Amino acid sequence: KRNPYYQYFCGYSNYMPGMPCNATELVHFRKRIGVEGFNLIFKMSVALHGKQAQESSVLIDTTVQEKNITYPTDAKLAIKIINRLNKLAKRHGIKQRRTYVKEVKNCRLSIRHFRHVKKRAKAKKALTRLRTIANKLIRELQRKLPTHSLFETYQKDFLFYQQVLAQQPKDKNKIYSLHEPDVYVIAKGKDHKQYEYGNKVSIVSTKDTNIIVGVASHDKNIHDSKTLTVAISHANSNRNKPIKQAVCDRGYVGANIILPKKALKRDNRYQRDKKRKLCKRRAAIEPIIGHL
Repeated sequence: KRNPYYQYFCGYSNYMPGMPCNATELVHFRKRIGVEGFNLIFKMSVALHGKQAQESSVLIDTTVQEKNITYPTDAKLAIKIINRLNKLAKRHGIKQRRTYVKEVKNCRLSIRHFRHVKKRAKAKKALTRLRTIANKLIRELQRKLPTHSLFETYQKDFLFYQQVLAQQPKDKNKIYSLHEPDVYVIAKGKDHKQYEYGNKVSIVSTKDTNIIVGVASHDKNIHDSKTLTVAISHANSNRNKPIKQAVCDRGYVGANIILPKKALKRDNRYQRDKKRKLCKRRAAIEPIIGHL
C-alpha cells in the first residue's frame, strides 16, 4: 500500500490502494494446509534454486521469533481475565453480583507506581486485590453456569485462568499471554533488550549462496547445541545432497560439529587460511536473519 514498487515486485501489474485480502484469510489458509503443507511449499522454494541450494557446507544460527504480545505483567493478565469473565457472563445473560469495573480501574492506577519505593506496598495490595476479584468471578460463574448447561464448555478455560492467577515470580514454565500460552522468555544478552518473549528458531543457509534451506521451531528454550540435530535433519529433508559441514558460533559448543577455531601452531598455511575464512564467513547468516 505504501510503495508501488514493492507491489510490482510482489507481482501486481496495477497499483492497489487497499489490502489484497483480509488478514483472517491468511490465518484460515495456514490452518488448512498445516505443517505438512508449509513443509511442501518450503521444499518447492528450495528446489527452485537448483544446484545453488545443494552446497555441502551450511551456516546455522538461532534467533528469537517474537510473538505479538504486550509486555507481560501479573496485573495485565489479571485484568484481562476479569474482562474475559465479564464478557462471558454478558454473552450468556448471567446476572452477576458485581462486575468490579470501577475497582479494577482504581487498582490499575495504583499499580502504575509499582517501582516507587513509598508506593510499592500500595501497588502490591492492588495486585492482590485484582487476583482476588478474578478468583471471585471464576467461582461465581462456576456456580451459575451449570444452570445454563455451559459448565463443561468453559471449565477448561477456568482452570487455565486459575493457573495464571496462582503463578509466582520464580515459578518455571510460566504463562505470559492468554492468547499465546506457549510463549516463553529468552535472554539473549542484548543491551537494548534484556528479555524477549516468543520461541527459538534455527535458520540454516548455504555458505556461499546464502539460500535458506532449513528452518526449525523449538517449543522449549533449550541450548543451541541441542537444536542442531533438528535443524540439520529439516535441511536434509529439503535437499538431495546431505550436509557435510556446519559452521556455527560459540553458542553451539558441546555438539559434535565443526566450529571455526583459531589456527594451531602445527597447521600449515592452507589450514590457517581455511579456518580464518570460516570464521569470517560465519557472520554472513546474521544479516539474513535480520531481513526475515
